[in-house]
Amino acid sequence: MHSTALRSTALALLVGLQPAQAADGLGVAFVHGTGAHTNALRDYWQPAIIDSVRQGLPDRRNYVVINCDFNQYMWKPKAAGCLAGQLSGFIESRGITRLVVITHSNGGNVVRWILSNPTYDRRYPKIIQTLQKVTALAPSSAGTPLADAVVNGSTFETLLGWLLGLRNDAVRQQQVGHMATYNAQNLYGTGGRPALPTPFRAVVGSDVDSAPTDADSYCGGYAANLGLEFTRNWLSSCSDGFLDCSSQKAAGTVWFTDTARTHGAEPLSHNQSRRACFGLGTLLRDDLTQ
Repeated sequence: MHSTALRSTALALLVGLQPAQAADGLGVAFVHGTGAHTNALRDYWQPAIIDSVRQGLPDRRNYVVINCDFNQYMWKPKAAGCLAGQLSGFIESRGITRLVVITHSNGGNVVRWILSNPTYDRRYPKIIQTLQKVTALAPSSAGTPLADAVVNGSTFETLLGWLLGLRNDAVRQQQVGHMATYNAQNLYGTGGRPALPTPFRAVVGSDVDSAPTDADSYCGGYAANLGLEFTRNWLSSCSDGFLDCSSQKAAGTVWFTDTARTHGAEPLSHNQSRRACFGLGTLLRDDLTQ
């Protein structure tokens, strides 16, 4: 009887330890959008949102900020290949057993490429197996008319250079018609296509505030928000200045639309959805272990 009690106690302790041990293997990766980055922590995200989110990790060292060349088409070695290499290295070096990816804008398309094409690269299956969920901030899942405007050389092409770059392959990829083709043939998660193998949840930006007298217009940079207010003229009434809401909602599921959960029901411009604006960092932090 005594040995049975000891075995029961040992089993209870073992079972009790399992959640903690699993939690220690939780990690988060931040995947930037369009652009060739060598320091996305500073130049794309900024430390405030990274530091806010990683407070939700059992081990706050278990995070990585990806630096790749997402001016390329999503499947290229410098894009998805680079992302796969950095995610694989992070998983291996930190002993990650459950990975959360937080991505922004076109980064969501690169992540979807990996999830949709597991046999394309020998590193993809391990990443997919480890990936618990993707939180896609303002993903360009159905492209943007602004990419069409840049590629077609419209009169305001130069005004969009700060936002998109000029006619690189990632911009060509994000043309509305091109994304429709990729979604129909190469990517999962949109209507009528197979589901993605892991949850892909979008945070949708629905508007831009740029009134100079409104303090909220300055979060993320007033000049950027003013520019996004201008580009909304070429988009639908529900847009973040770069993407229509319909594009952001096109793949996976919607986690929430900005005003439903942000402090003060504030909208998130395309620039603000990658910054610590209106409680976004806290929302992402609290969701890590959900």
